[in-house]
Amino acid sequence: MLRRQFLGWSASVIGAALITPGCRDKQFARVKEPGQPDMVGSHQAGAETFKPLVDEAVVKLLERHSMPIMQASHVAGAEQLPPPPKRICFICVENKSAEEIGDFKEQLYECIDSKILSSQVFQPVSKRFVDAGLRDTRLRPDQLFSPDGQRTFAAYMEQQGQPFDYLLFAKLTSGTTRENKEYQRDYLLTLELVDIRNGQYDKQSAEISKGYHKSRVSRMWNALQ
Repeated sequence: MLRRQFLGWSASVIGAALITPGCRDKQFARVKEPGQPDMVGSHQAGAETFKPLVDEAVVKLLERHSMPIMQASHVAGAEQLPPPPKRICFICVENKSAEEIGDFKEQLYECIDSKILSSQVFQPVSKRFVDAGLRDTRLRPDQLFSPDGQRTFAAYMEQQGQPFDYLLFAKLTSGTTRENKEYQRDYLLTLELVDIRNGQYDKQSAEISKGYHKSRVSRMWNALQ
């Protein structure tokens, strides 16, 4: 009896709050100042998850492939310069996680591509040439792992003046652990670098775990339903 009275009182209070003038939600925005933390997504991953994943995976992958900058030297009267950076063709970002990532998919591509370019370890091929190559050859990203598909794509890109040495693929996956109505989601970003000359590949991953919790207000509202 007391529980029923409490639930009725709670429902009336919440209902009154929802309809009382001046208590309605108002949307607003503000510009985030440099150094301020990113907002934390309450229902799925956002900037607070993707930015650290990209930073860690790209930095570690490039560190393994970076070479000391060779100083110009004179050998038998000839100047010896360091070799030009290898060209890398970044194909796509695959989302295999439990969430729809929406506009973050394109942003992930641009963030990874920009970090590769600024590192000067590799020279990336422009995404516009990559998209045109996949479209004109009618190849899916997974078909580039077959010898015929890879040769067809490489030949097309060379005809366009965009030869490359490596293919790069990015994949976002997730694993979910549930505890009653709360859960933890482990996000894994994997970069796979493939040498088209010999088929050898390198892989680098970065992982972030994020817990999703229900507030007391949410639990009370669910109990009233």
